[in-house]
Amino acid sequence: MQDNIFKVNEKEYILPGSRACQGCGLSIAYRFILKALRENTIVSIPPSCLCVLHGLYPSTSVIVPAINSAFASNGASASGLVAALKALNRPDMTVLALSGDGGTYDIGIQSLSGAAERNTDFIFACYDNEAYMNTGTQRSGSTPLGAVTTTTPVLTKQEHKKDFIRIMEAHNIPYIATVSPAFPIDLYDKFVKADRIKGTRYIHIDTPCPPGWGYPTKDTVKIGKMAVETCMFPLLEIEDGKLRLTGRSKTLAEKGKKPPIIEYVERQMRFRKMSIEQLNQLQAWVDRRWDDLVRRAGD
Repeated sequence: MQDNIFKVNEKEYILPGSRACQGCGLSIAYRFILKALRENTIVSIPPSCLCVLHGLYPSTSVIVPAINSAFASNGASASGLVAALKALNRPDMTVLALSGDGGTYDIGIQSLSGAAERNTDFIFACYDNEAYMNTGTQRSGSTPLGAVTTTTPVLTKQEHKKDFIRIMEAHNIPYIATVSPAFPIDLYDKFVKADRIKGTRYIHIDTPCPPGWGYPTKDTVKIGKMAVETCMFPLLEIEDGKLRLTGRSKTLAEKGKKPPIIEYVERQMRFRKMSIEQLNQLQAWVDRRWDDLVRRAGD
């Protein structure tokens, strides 16, 4: 029977006892990513929390092959894997490049952009925990306005995060999607779909992080749901230039009402120094982006 949103692959590809933090959003996301892509997958990983989850050679908690790349070169490393598999006549294999926001928004953007320009046949996924979490919660291009990091110790971050979906749209690739581990069936379904498409596919994963964001480990799914429900992180697909909202975001658009962003930020210690002015700026930013997405989805 073909997999769909009502039937998830039951096999587990991550063994018990990984080195990920308790409550790690990446662990949930990665579990369902591998269920969707299955055994015939090679993962390319730059320095990141995912390296910690995988473990150090010769021990690993993951049962698919993976290679470690340099921080800046995950797009290039994955492109090399695609070329090697083509030479070996292995069209059955899927190459997954999985980077954090630092290895996507900042250090890794050049090699990703080059691969996307060439429409290299791989899936590039960014697990976005909105800072350099593996090295101590430093500010990244994905850190939201008003958040505190170890490199913004006195003031909060003064800029909004990059709109990376628009950056990837500019490359005219065939498939772009956003997903959240708080909505695992939506995540699973989009990775299954992406695996059946040729060319560069980009998937952006909202990845709550208890130590970096400052919330109880038990609340990872709750925080992830609130990110979607306040429209801080809308769920969407862009296929051949056509945008559509999915899952909970589609329901919110139909209802025409969403909770205020304060319900999301007040539960995270990283926003403890946020001013009222910044809160209003963040709400206005969320509203503008959301209104634009709803308009595009209705065209």
